[in-house]
Amino acid sequence: MSRLEEFRDEVGPSDPVCVRGGSTRWLLGGSPAEGCREVRAPSGVVAFDPAEMTVVVGAGTPLVELAEALAECGQEVALEGPSGATVGGVLAVGHSSLRRARVGSARDALLQADCVGSDGALYKAGGPTVKNVTGYDLCRLLVGSLGTLGLIGQVILRTWPSPERSLWLQGPATPEAVRRMCHRPSTVLWDGHRVSVRLEGYDEDVEAEADALGAALGLAEIANAPVLPPYRSRWTGRLPERSVLEVGSGIVHGPVEVAAVEPEAGVLALAARIRSGFDPTGRLNPGRDPYRIAA
Repeated sequence: MSRLEEFRDEVGPSDPVCVRGGSTRWLLGGSPAEGCREVRAPSGVVAFDPAEMTVVVGAGTPLVELAEALAECGQEVALEGPSGATVGGVLAVGHSSLRRARVGSARDALLQADCVGSDGALYKAGGPTVKNVTGYDLCRLLVGSLGTLGLIGQVILRTWPSPERSLWLQGPATPEAVRRMCHRPSTVLWDGHRVSVRLEGYDEDVEAEADALGAALGLAEIANAPVLPPYRSRWTGRLPERSVLEVGSGIVHGPVEVAAVEPEAGVLALAARIRSGFDPTGRLNPGRDPYRIAA
């Protein structure tokens, strides 16, 4: 019996159940309901095809372990999370990497997911390559759903070549000025006074762009990535004090938690219908609400 089948049997067909990963964002979207049984998804890299740039990995695999396996062939995935985060946990939360301008969003990384549904049976969403995916794009629906539509056991992820060079620059410039001079910066952060830029790519290209930004805008290299405030919210057209904007994504990192904007009634009704269709008895991650995630 495979680890995926063992996971299916562990989930079973009846009582309330949730998956615990690295517990790095365990309280996002609300705590699991009292009496909810915890299970853990399979862990480990199942298969890695550097030529096809895909990797099959258990959802319970720590991101660090996956990164080490891919680095041996100079590749990476577009997933990012706190220390201890797992592949499935990052997908369930749906927060994309700061480097999304270069590697894409968390949704772009997921090609196929093998899940256990509310009836205790395995189902597959997506396909091993983009060209094989037909019908509804359930993979994208699963990302950010907090395990309320299915418990992710194993996934196929798209990989990317790792950059030869990566560096951070910082200085008193505007995001608009930086983006006019850069081909495709991986990250642009703005705190209202200074900009922080992450450049990645071939060594000579990164060096040339860094020199140009230094000469024209006064940006200087910094040793480490900026430390961002702990809470996330959506850009509303105004940057709160002591907050940092991810330019291009609409995500604001702030020092205090901001109440999430209530979605329109029609959106909430549609979300409830989808959740009921996948989980009519409400046994998958009861107590959790994806719309309680600020951003």
